Amino acid sequence: MSNAIIIHNLEHAEAALAAAESLNTQVTVISSPGAAATLGATVFRDIIAEAAQSHPGARFQAVLDCGDEPGLALGALRHGIKAVRISNGPELSEKLADIAEQRGASVYTESGDELDLNGMSNPAAACRAWLTDPELLQ
Repeated sequence: MSNAIIIHNLEHAEAALAAAESLNTQVTVISSPGAAATLGATVFRDIIAEAAQSHPGARFQAVLDCGDEPGLALGALRHGIKAVRISNGPELSEKLADIAEQRGASVYTESGDELDLNGMSNPAAACRAWLTDPELLQ
């Protein structure tokens, strides 16, 4: 069962963490594609921190999508981001993973179904449904 949810803003982050907390399950919260370039590492970090403060019982991993920009991924790690995703292929991901590991971070390489909350009219309900039974949303 997939537990990855793509968020685009604080409302989405809160919906994902609230669902994970209420269902007592782990969730992977992933920024929108290329958000490191558009949103920035510190804004993403602050969104996740605020959502986590509202849902202290939520178990989650937050991943900043850096597109195909290794420099943005390195910058994100310097800003305290604990997991990044990059789309440059396995060789670069391995090199970046070595650097991330030295900082107590990781490179997210999971693939599979992800719930994208973009345009969802009720992100909270979508998150609960996804974390309970992803097939309900397909």
